[in-house]
Amino acid sequence: MFAAETSPVTAFAPDVSEPSPVWKQLAEPVEPFLDAVAERLARQVMEFDPALTASARYALTGQGKQLRPTLVGLCAEATGGLKDDHITAAVIIELVHLATLVHDDVMDEAQLRRGRLTVAARWGNEHAVLFGDCLFAHALKLASGFPTTEICRAVSMATKVVCTGEVLQNQHRLNFQLSLADYFRILEMKTAELFALSCDLGAYLNAAPPEQRQALREFGMALGTAYQIYDDCLDVFGSETSAGKSLGTDLAQGKLTLPVLLVWERASAGERTSLEQQLRAWEPGSCASVAALLRRHAALERALAVFNDYVQRARIALGKLPGGRQRLAPLTDFLVQQAAVLGDRP
Repeated sequence: MFAAETSPVTAFAPDVSEPSPVWKQLAEPVEPFLDAVAERLARQVMEFDPALTASARYALTGQGKQLRPTLVGLCAEATGGLKDDHITAAVIIELVHLATLVHDDVMDEAQLRRGRLTVAARWGNEHAVLFGDCLFAHALKLASGFPTTEICRAVSMATKVVCTGEVLQNQHRLNFQLSLADYFRILEMKTAELFALSCDLGAYLNAAPPEQRQALREFGMALGTAYQIYDDCLDVFGSETSAGKSLGTDLAQGKLTLPVLLVWERASAGERTSLEQQLRAWEPGSCASVAALLRRHAALERALAVFNDYVQRARIALGKLPGGRQRLAPLTDFLVQQAAVLGDRP
C-alpha cells in the first residue's frame, strides 16, 4: 500500500539539505508511509491551475523532516496500524502547514525556507499570499472526501485555530507588556495545534478509544509547544547554514519570543530602553547586540528550562498510553538533542 506511486512530478527533486541521520533513524519505522505521503503530496501539483504549476511543484516537493506526517504515522502505529486514509490525512495536514509557511514568509520578509528561496522571494508577495490561500482550500477539499464529516470538521477547526494564533502574534508585535501566558497560548495555537491534530487523526482513523486520543492530543500539544520554543531560540542563537532558513526574522518583525520576554523581566531600565529601541528601529547589525544582551541574562538557558518542562509534559502524556509509546518517546529525545546544540553555539 505504501510503495512509491509512479508520477511524472517525481522528476522534479527539491534542492534542499537532507534530514539528519538521527532523524532518518527515528522515522525509519514509518519510512514507507512517509515516502507514500511525499509521493501523494507531489501528485497534488496536478490539481492546481496550470498557471500555478511551477509554484505548486516548488512548494509541494520541497520536503523537510515531515514532522507532522511522522506524527500521524507513529500515532497510527501506536493505535492499531497504518492504512491508506492515514496517507491522505497526513497530506491534508502538510498542505495546511505549507500554507502557513508561505504566508509566514510573506509577513516575515524571509528569503530562505528549507535551504531555498521562499515562494514570496521567488514569485512575489501577492502571488505567495494567494497561493497560500489555494493550499488551504485544497486541503479542505481533500478533507471533504472522507465519508465522515469529522475529518473536515477537525481540519477546519485546526486551520482556524492556527490562523487565529498567527493573527494574535501579529497583533502583539512590539507589545512589551505581552504576558508569558499569552505567549504560550499563541504558541499552542499557531504551532502545537497541528501537532495535536496529527496525533489525534492518527488515532481517530484507527477508531482508538477517547482516552488514547486525548493522551495523544496532549502529547502533540506539549511536543509542538516545545518545538516552537526551540524554533524561537534557533531564530536568535542558531545559524542559517544549519537551519536552512532565514534567521533573525522574528526580531526584525518585532515578534517578542521567549528569550526576549525572559530578559525583559530582569533587564534594567537602561537595558529595556536599548532593547526596545533596537527592536523598533531594526537594522542588520542589531542582531548581534541583541543576542549579546540575551546571553548576558542567560536567556537561552532559561528558555531551554521552559522547553524541557514541555518535553516532560509530552513524556507524561505518553505514560497514559497502554502501549506503543516506545515509538513516540524518541521524538522527545530528538528534540532535546537539537536544542542542546544551541547551547554550543558561540
